Amino acid sequence: MAKWTPKHEAPEPLEGPVVATITGGTILWFVLFLVQLPFYGWFDERGHTWWVWTCLAGAGLGLIGIWYVRKRDAALKRAAREKSAFGG
Repeated sequence: MAKWTPKHEAPEPLEGPVVATITGGTILWFVLFLVQLPFYGWFDERGHTWWVWTCLAGAGLGLIGIWYVRKRDAALKRAAREKSAFGG
């Protein structure tokens, strides 16, 4: 079987408002957790408490994501400044 080789280079990844997107998603997960919290008994009776805890886990992981993408964004901006300072 012959090895597949691409006929053209892959495009550059799209950059967008990554920090805002992750922050919005984190807020959404936390709001969903807060909305479900008063109905915890209902979820418990039906064996669906994992829905509540999934939202809390999404919010917690989102906080890690916010930290990560802010550091990444700062590193990308720093690299762009250094590249332009050295005439690259």
